[in-house]
Amino acid sequence: VLGLLVWSLIAATTYHLHAAYGWVMFVSLFFWILTLLFFVTYLLQLHQKFYMIPWPLVLMIYNAVATVLYITAFVTCAAAVQPTSWRQWDYNRRAAASFFACVTMITYGVSTFFSFRAWKGLGSNAATSQVTDHA
Repeated sequence: VLGLLVWSLIAATTYHLHAAYGWVMFVSLFFWILTLLFFVTYLLQLHQKFYMIPWPLVLMIYNAVATVLYITAFVTCAAAVQPTSWRQWDYNRRAAASFFACVTMITYGVSTFFSFRAWKGLGSNAATSQVTDHA
């Protein structure tokens, strides 16, 4: 939802007049589509059919790359917002897109942390850690 907000707010402006917003559009749209694909993959439990793929590692790398590229997109978007714009609605949308790019960047960063914990196997709960095999 956050990535959708970023690219839809940028798309609602005259972003084609500023080259910086092309990068923001690419990053936000690219990772929005990939996140949607990962979501559908997990929703339909297709990751269990492809058990030979190390999904926790794939998700950790994906989230880390998304975090780094969203850092660049956020900085680019925030630096390109011009408060003296003659079109007030473009300024408001670009400022909101910059805010949501920051929130999206933080969200991908948190997802990277949890993906790292899942990859290392640190995400077990109390119930699974108490089970012992006495047979």
